[in-house]
Amino acid sequence: MEILEMNYINFRNLEDRNIQFSPRFNLFFGKNGQGKTSILEAIYFSATGKSFRTSKNIELIKYNRDKMGSYISYRDLISEKTLSVKLDRKNKEYKYNGKKTSFDEFYGKVNVVTFIPEDIELIVGSPSFRRSFFDAEIAQSNYEYFQNLRDFNKILKIRNKYLKEKKVKDEIFSIYEDEFIKLAAKIVLKRIEYVKNISIILNLNYRKLFDNKKELSLKYESFIGEFKGLNLSKIEEKIREKIGTFKSQEIKYGYSLVGPQRDDFKFILNTKEAKSYSSQGEKKSIIFALKLSEIDMVIKEKRETPIFLIDDISSYFDSIRKDSIINYLKKRELQVFISSTTDLNIESKNFRIDKGEIQDGHYECE
Repeated sequence: MEILEMNYINFRNLEDRNIQFSPRFNLFFGKNGQGKTSILEAIYFSATGKSFRTSKNIELIKYNRDKMGSYISYRDLISEKTLSVKLDRKNKEYKYNGKKTSFDEFYGKVNVVTFIPEDIELIVGSPSFRRSFFDAEIAQSNYEYFQNLRDFNKILKIRNKYLKEKKVKDEIFSIYEDEFIKLAAKIVLKRIEYVKNISIILNLNYRKLFDNKKELSLKYESFIGEFKGLNLSKIEEKIREKIGTFKSQEIKYGYSLVGPQRDDFKFILNTKEAKSYSSQGEKKSIIFALKLSEIDMVIKEKRETPIFLIDDISSYFDSIRKDSIINYLKKRELQVFISSTTDLNIESKNFRIDKGEIQDGHYECE
């Protein structure tokens, strides 16, 4: 997959532009605070309809403007296509090949993997941060999971409302609870499969790039407890048992104490949890290995390469790790977008960014 060009109007501090990209490496460079991260965010937003920096859409609109828009043309295995997003202070409009569409149909058309400094929160942050991340990654290449997750969250809100109002004896509550169990089981099963597959790739990538003497794995901690060897029907049974165990407490507190919304994911390096025992350098390396593993998983699921965005690589990694990463990426058939303040010694299309203005050409990094 390859993004051919992008147009944007009133996106953050960026001057309105049309940009044509290289199919391999695209390097955005300049001093800090000039808009390098914003241009990567514009690419991500155009492709996914979401920001990797904020959940508040209004923050994406340039100061003193009422609306913004972005557009990309891209090529997948079949043909050239387009995506666009228009945003004002109240509404968001999605288009695919020039026709209005829903977010459900828009999301996942272009698969994008990002690496940003804030990703360290995947190790040191909250379980909800990790759940949101892995749910988004699975959903991006698996539409069925996207639908199940969306429907589950709707049912969860309804179930919590009934629990809060203590209407658990209503016939309709049991109908919602059955649907809650079915959707929860599907989500858990897909998470189990995903973690099993990506954990193998994760270890290989970490050992290949950073330390071949250590073992890295991703552990999925589910609310159902032990899940080894369980199929969908068995998972449903365990969820129903858990609900029976916690039902009185759920009624007391007025919300669901059981469900995949309470799960967690943990990184284990040499049998120890990375959050507590790994160095900062190891944590950064773990996250980058995870991002490369996401790429491999997208290729496995969709038989197509995703787009890779890397923000601030020059200040995030030391020279040894940075060189190892760049050499690895040179060997992969990926379209890569990188922001940096220093030269990366790669053959790339270079874009100089200064106060939101972007110029493309063969510039030397300072």
